[in-house]
Parts: sequence; C-alpha cells; structure tokens
Amino acid sequence: MSNYEEQLKLVASRIVSYPDFPKKGVLFRDIFPVLRDAQVFPILIALLENSIRESCCDFDVIVGLESRGFLIGPVIALRFGVPFVPVRKVGKLPGNTVKVTYDLEYGSDSFEAQADSIKNYSKVIIVDDLLATGG
Repeated sequence: MSNYEEQLKLVASRIVSYPDFPKKGVLFRDIFPVLRDAQVFPILIALLENSIRESCCDFDVIVGLESRGFLIGPVIALRFGVPFVPVRKVGKLPGNTVKVTYDLEYGSDSFEAQADSIKNYSKVIIVDDLLATGG
C-alpha cells in the first residue's frame, strides 16, 4: 500500500456515517472527527492540497460553504496564497449579495456571497465538508 493510500485510509477511518440524516434515505458522512484529530487533520489538508495541485488548473479564489467549509477553506487558501470567500445562507452577509438556489437530494437551498467578493470570470475551488448520498 502506498503512503497516499495509507493516508487516505487513515482519514477515511475518522469519517462517521449517519444514516437517514438529515432526512430518511440520506447517508450523511461527517468529517468533524477528522478536524478533532490533531494528527489526522493536517494529513487531510495535505491530501487536499496535493489533489488540487495535481488535478486542477490555476485558480483565483477558494470558496467555503457555510459553515464547515469555513474550517477547511481558509487553510487551503493560505496554502495557495489566494483569497478565501465565505458563502453563507441567505440573510447572513452584510452589503450587496448574490443569491444562488440549488437542488439537494432532499429539497432545495440557497446560498449568498457578497457581490464584490469574486470578480467576473474568476476561477474558483469550492470547499465543503460533507458528503450526502441517497434521498
């Protein structure tokens, strides 16, 4: 097994699954246990950084989705020397905002970003913390 595979397996071993959360038929995978583990959290960051470097083009900004994307996104942004932009639920940001509504496995939701936080035609990487399947 390669070092990469061992690291990935270690991170995956800390992810906890919650069946039927937040609704029946959805399998929610939570990474909070990874964040609580001071030995594993830096491994996750290194894996994400390496994955971005190997598979992605140049980008201008890291976007973190509320709220746990705020925990990983700024760290990744610092590693790449690019701005971090928080994207929040509707009504949580001051000033002019831009709203996007999207579909989920179990309904729909909306996010907002400050209108001047991302320039037109910017290339972004979106950071979130969870995986939800089913529904």
